Amino acid sequence: MADVLPNAILEICVVVGASNEKLKEVCQAALKGSTQSHNCLSPEVRSVHVPPFVSKEDSQSDYVSQNFTRAPRRRSFKKKKEFKRATSASSSANAGHKEPQTEEFSIPNNIDLQGLPQLCFPGELQIETEPKEDHYHFLVFTDVFGTRTYGVVVQFYRPIQEGNGFQRGQANWNVTVHNSRMSMLYAPFSVCVISKFPYYKALKDCLSCLTVHMKSCRETEFDHKVRQFAAKLALVPSPPPGTLHLVFNMKPLQVVLPSRKDPKYPVVDLDLHIPFLCFKPKCILQILTCILLEQRIVFLSADWALLTLIAECFILYLHPLQWQHTYVPILSKGMMDFLMAPTAFLMGCHVDYFKEVNSEVEGLILVNIDEGTITFSNLADTEPDIPEVPLEAAECFTQRVESLLIHYDLELSHLGSFTDISDLRLRRRDWQHNLNSQIQEISLELIVNIFREASDHLNYEYRVFNSEEFLKTRMVSDRPFYKKVLETYIFHSFLKARLSGKMDAFGHMELRIYSEKDRTKMLDSPRRPTMEEMAMRKEHNSDFLMIKRLAASMPNLPVDILHDFSAEHLSLRKNKPENAMKRSAKSIRTFKLPEFSSPLIYSSVIAWYTDSINLLSRAINATGPESSSLLARYYYLRGLAYLMQEKFLEALSDFQNLYKTDRDIFPKELVKKVIGAMSPDQRNHAGRKPELKRLISIMLEKERDVTASDEHVKTFELPKTHMHQEDFMKRIQESGIVKDVDTILRLFDALTIVKSEKNNLNYRDMTSEQFATPKVVSRSVFYLSAETGHLKQIDPETFKDFYNFWKESETEAQEVNLPLEVIEHLDKNECVYKLSSSVKTNYGVGKIALTQKRLFLLIEGRPGYVEIAKFRDIQELENISVMFFPLRIPALKIKTTLKEPFVGNLKTERDLWQLIVKEMWAGKTMADKHKDPQYIQQALTNVLLMDAVVGCMQSPRAIYAASKLAYFDQMKNMVVPKTTSETLKHKINPSAGQTSPQAVNALLYTPGHLIQLEDDENANPRLWCALSEGKVVLFNAATWFIQQHCIQVGNSKLNCMLGVEFSQVWIGSQDSSIYIINTHSMSCNKQLTEHCTDVTGMVLDDRGSKFSQKQVYSCSLDGRVICWDVSTLAIRTNFQLPNCHKLTAIKLHNYMLWCCVGDALLEVKKDGQLSRRVMLLESPKGSHIFFSCFLVFPEKNQLVTACADKGEVCVWDMKNLSKPWQKIQLQDCISISCMIFVKNQIWIGGKGLDKVKGKIYVIDTDKYSVEKELVAHVDMVRALCCAEDRYVLSGAGREDGKVAIWKVE
Repeated sequence: MADVLPNAILEICVVVGASNEKLKEVCQAALKGSTQSHNCLSPEVRSVHVPPFVSKEDSQSDYVSQNFTRAPRRRSFKKKKEFKRATSASSSANAGHKEPQTEEFSIPNNIDLQGLPQLCFPGELQIETEPKEDHYHFLVFTDVFGTRTYGVVVQFYRPIQEGNGFQRGQANWNVTVHNSRMSMLYAPFSVCVISKFPYYKALKDCLSCLTVHMKSCRETEFDHKVRQFAAKLALVPSPPPGTLHLVFNMKPLQVVLPSRKDPKYPVVDLDLHIPFLCFKPKCILQILTCILLEQRIVFLSADWALLTLIAECFILYLHPLQWQHTYVPILSKGMMDFLMAPTAFLMGCHVDYFKEVNSEVEGLILVNIDEGTITFSNLADTEPDIPEVPLEAAECFTQRVESLLIHYDLELSHLGSFTDISDLRLRRRDWQHNLNSQIQEISLELIVNIFREASDHLNYEYRVFNSEEFLKTRMVSDRPFYKKVLETYIFHSFLKARLSGKMDAFGHMELRIYSEKDRTKMLDSPRRPTMEEMAMRKEHNSDFLMIKRLAASMPNLPVDILHDFSAEHLSLRKNKPENAMKRSAKSIRTFKLPEFSSPLIYSSVIAWYTDSINLLSRAINATGPESSSLLARYYYLRGLAYLMQEKFLEALSDFQNLYKTDRDIFPKELVKKVIGAMSPDQRNHAGRKPELKRLISIMLEKERDVTASDEHVKTFELPKTHMHQEDFMKRIQESGIVKDVDTILRLFDALTIVKSEKNNLNYRDMTSEQFATPKVVSRSVFYLSAETGHLKQIDPETFKDFYNFWKESETEAQEVNLPLEVIEHLDKNECVYKLSSSVKTNYGVGKIALTQKRLFLLIEGRPGYVEIAKFRDIQELENISVMFFPLRIPALKIKTTLKEPFVGNLKTERDLWQLIVKEMWAGKTMADKHKDPQYIQQALTNVLLMDAVVGCMQSPRAIYAASKLAYFDQMKNMVVPKTTSETLKHKINPSAGQTSPQAVNALLYTPGHLIQLEDDENANPRLWCALSEGKVVLFNAATWFIQQHCIQVGNSKLNCMLGVEFSQVWIGSQDSSIYIINTHSMSCNKQLTEHCTDVTGMVLDDRGSKFSQKQVYSCSLDGRVICWDVSTLAIRTNFQLPNCHKLTAIKLHNYMLWCCVGDALLEVKKDGQLSRRVMLLESPKGSHIFFSCFLVFPEKNQLVTACADKGEVCVWDMKNLSKPWQKIQLQDCISISCMIFVKNQIWIGGKGLDKVKGKIYVIDTDKYSVEKELVAHVDMVRALCCAEDRYVLSGAGREDGKVAIWKVE
């Protein structure tokens, strides 16, 4: 049997109390009538119990029974020499006693046994004349690496007279029972159970069961009972993360071990509402602020238990943020000097020390739990400056807290009395579980509301956070809080977590509270407040002013009335509060462990694990395949049980099933140890099973030498040196101004043109000497060489001017305050991007405003709105001059189809506004032609860059430089064929927010549910886009908004996708794995690894209607075909195609598999037996033509093939495959990459000869002729999929990176 159970809930069990010698002295003093001097004693460690408690060697000893039923061998935690008695008196007192033999064993490294006694008795160890109630408290230990372990301590009293011995009956004194001078004395003892997991309530229940037996047991049985108790706990594993809780019987109580919700969540086994019983919500927010600002915080209470419980609650409220500083929730009397530490800490001490701490230590935040107050230590001249939590987040938190039902007695008021304690405990536990979930939601919502917009100012590519711009977006009243919190280690760790892309609790909450429009807007650049947001802001301000006036009219009202005013729209939440609070209710399941036998000897422990395996096997057999998450937990637990019995093959088999079912809880390091412990015979036996062989090879693969990534988060700083093109690109991307590489290159050209003009630097006239030693003329420098021509640079001052102008424009746009009379004329998602100076026009005097849809005049004086033109209605732009004697004023004339021309006297702004309007007009034209709304966003970026270039460079050629950014104005004459325009419905961009487009390698459409629930995003149809580097982007196919920006599955190219029912999406990767995404949780925790090369195709075999009958066939590039059972993920069949080195696709037709192997198509039976081969010879050379893809047309019993290196489609009769029945030549097509059937059409995607490479051909299957030729993308079409026979979706290569949506006729 393995020595120690991995993840057992017990690390060590320690008994603490006064030494036998001291207790003897107390008894002797009591006989003399003097007990006062012995009332306070020093606690010591009396015994230590560390796993393992049984072993094979013990089972072979003749004295095993005696070792467990009588005095067990003493396991010493000190070396023998440390036990030498200090005086000869103590030695002579035990002269007749033979010290039992000791043995050495290891104590966990993070346990300090020298300091533990004073933590078990943080007050004093006092001898009492009457017994006291048992008292529990809780400990947290932190090692130098930040790893925490947790302790639960019970103090109980036992009588110490009547001649009782104190260590296995070996110290007997002749104490007279009837001595009237000696009253009954009681000594306190402590049992401390230490665990790697914070199971406070569970271990408290266990200790409660122990103390029932400890108070009345004889001294000779004391250590034996503690040892048996510890041995039982050493058998109990911590439940894996998920919904499965473990239950075991400690007699008389059934103890429940709750599991974590998720591997990223902490264990919660305490009452999270305790702080709400001690503090008001405002006080809780103040404490959280102190923690976030990393202050020196001290909790004080008369109850030692509350110190740890309250501190732990606040630590959990911060999740997923983590407190990384000193954390000692209980300080004993001898540890009070810890409070002198100069760095941040969170500690706790008894309230009796309040005056001492308050007067002697400077700069402490003192939190009195008993009184529910926060004070500052008096030694400091000034109180610490602790700002308040941001107002809107605080209001939202307070409203949620006030809705909590935190009094359990109210829950019981309508119920009858419980006659069964188990039922009572069960009801209380369920109530507490629900309440804890609500509190975790509320606290997480608070953290998200405080920090969620920080992600908008992160540059993920360069790991840069623009703190200055983030602060500018905060409300003025909230900035003191953010200025301080941005400097903390907590916030730095938070940014690192965001940059890592991990989907933690914060990320999941963000997804829930952001609407799809909000998520899409987050990817837009530049961003401006919409009309809807502007209207909400006005409504908020009017309510706030109303409250201020109300408070001013009633001077007796406290200022807090401003915070107590209840208004739902003051919430920071974009959607209704109850919607974001809604969570998918996961039913909690329990598994009861077998009963413990007594005494625990080797044979009984083996039998206990056997019983566990049998119970788990029954649970596995009784669990349906639809409950794969529950099955994974059973496999995990049974694998541990097999491991403890040293049945490594069985354990490895269960871990293999776990690896396929739920990778999130797969114990990788443990499995490596299991493989290392296997004998050669066991390894050979495992190698004969393909699944185990593959798992072993994966586990033994050497970790790739990954260059250590820079985890440092940099703060954006303006450059201090001259920049070449690449450095300039990096700086612009870091700043967050724009990410697109092509746009940045155009900006680089624009900024260098003006400066070269200003500097009058003519590089053509420079001599060769000047080439070798470039001279800095001014702020822009040109370097010239004979090899490279000239190389431009931008100086830091130019960059600074441009950056400052851009940010000032952003700030001005944020401060635009349109009247409600104007807002009501605009769409709710419109934003004002630019305002002109006040100008005279033929529509009146006012400012010209630019949105993404139109130009309008904001009339001065009486607020008014006059529409100038929508961009799609513009016919002509003309620069004119208006005569205003004796001057001619530059003006802009805009002609539209709907009204008289607009003339605005823009003076010096005319040329810039002409550029801006032309670019927006061209962008709108392109967007309409290509059905791509992103063109509008790109045009907006261009015009704002133009504005910044002209604004920062007052130069005669500034307009010419800005014209370099007019991309769409140069592209507006691009013609879109009529057929393409009529068929194309819309375009979407999976690469939105990226620095450059990514190829769309595979597409999958999954239909929505028939019954759609309100606000249920999972009910909508979805489009899955597989990109490079293991990224999957998810769109809502009802609105075409991005639903999830990135689901990471590996790091390699994704080749194919397959939808299995509504619950799973299978994805084949270039890294030889098949990843399975749960469509409800949007997580990938299942992975199939039996292929050895690229997974290139998958097909679903759903012969029956039952889920259990479904199978998936997958193929890999090396010719391997595997059949998977969908329900169990077990391999049904596995075969290798002979002489195959390029298997690229697989289809299922008429119970036969069709495989594309490059130069041939193979029809094979499901067991791999070859039936037919299809090949096409190219005349006159006679060489084979390579197939790229194929389709099986069952209605006509035909086969359709496409050539990889030429635009030819062949139609074959399935009865005669010797030669194609018909060939169809695709005009201007050089290769075909994909095909799909839709109704009576074949849609073919490929690469064309034209500049626009991506082409789609639509073939009529009745006539077998090309019906349509669609100009789809600027890069080749790589993927096609169909949406319910209504639409076809095409994905393009990396030069384009977009998905086009086509109408099927």
